[in-house]
Amino acid sequence: MKIAVLKERAAGETRVAATPETVKKFIGLGNEVAVEKGAGASASITDEAYGEAGAVLGDAAGCVKGADIVLGVQAPDVALLSGAKPGAWVAALFDPFQQNDRVEAYAKAGLEALSMEFMPRITRAQSMDVLSSQSNLAGYKAVLATADEYGRAFPMMMTAAGTVQAARCFVMGVGVAGLQAIATAKRLGAQVSATDVRPETAEQITSLGAKAIFAEGLEAAGEGGYAAELTDEQKAKQAELVSEHIAKQDLVITTALIPGRKAPVLVTDAQIATMKPGSVIFDLAVAQGGNVEGSKPDEVVVKHGVKIMGYSNTPAHLPADASALFARNHFNFLSAFWDKEAGAPMLDEEIGDAIRLTKGGEVVNARLKG
Repeated sequence: MKIAVLKERAAGETRVAATPETVKKFIGLGNEVAVEKGAGASASITDEAYGEAGAVLGDAAGCVKGADIVLGVQAPDVALLSGAKPGAWVAALFDPFQQNDRVEAYAKAGLEALSMEFMPRITRAQSMDVLSSQSNLAGYKAVLATADEYGRAFPMMMTAAGTVQAARCFVMGVGVAGLQAIATAKRLGAQVSATDVRPETAEQITSLGAKAIFAEGLEAAGEGGYAAELTDEQKAKQAELVSEHIAKQDLVITTALIPGRKAPVLVTDAQIATMKPGSVIFDLAVAQGGNVEGSKPDEVVVKHGVKIMGYSNTPAHLPADASALFARNHFNFLSAFWDKEAGAPMLDEEIGDAIRLTKGGEVVNARLKG
């Protein structure tokens, strides 16, 4: 089979869907791998490194021509894929709920779109889960960016000139990104607390040395390990808890997302106004509407003396590691279903039906049709 890897064209996207490591592994399965020249430049991967791994380098059209599989970080425009084989697979991030036109275009072009963000959260798919691998890095980067913007130190420091008090950091949302944010803030010496709407996360919070902050009787666990949308009564309870706690914090990291929905607002303007001047809030959900009232992607907004920030694509700020993990997710996914006799991957029903958006000229995913 021929596997094509194109240069990412979305604004601000620095990652690449394959590395020399995974190129070599794909070739080991008997495939030809074509990589567009310059595809890895922003992730510090040279064309020479791809060539040494066995990839064929060329322009986009040459790489796609006759391709059976196209790998991407963000799904490429259909216009770039005109030379691919009929029914070719395209595995990438599609943002299916927000990018309906793109999904329809893939169906019309006869391509099989495989949405990597729809990978089911089951044990055997953990190594294929791009959302987890990228969220892990995002949680880490969020804390580093916050530390850089914060005008004080994180750890307590006892000096001859006096004591510097440790920063207080509050993490809202304890998924993969939130857990990494807790761990990173602790390593930097902050006093860390965290909250979630899923009570079972309390043990995870305390195991990392942070203080668990929960509203009594609040529970909103959803499918696949995600939080569910809160009722109005639950929102009021959570807002009361946050209002009491956030006024004492120097740093806040918000991470709450609900698949297919606008990000829930966790921090209001009134709550921001209670924080100390010079405090910093990092909104990891800013690209999906934001957890923080008034946050804007890739801007530092100052409200009531508090700095509010967030990146539209946080993993892209760590392109080398983010690319390495994303590329391994791709390889783990395809190699898990590789049929040696057929020389091609054969998706099973559980994972195939979960991630397949289009096939045979139609949109086939139940989550999009429902």
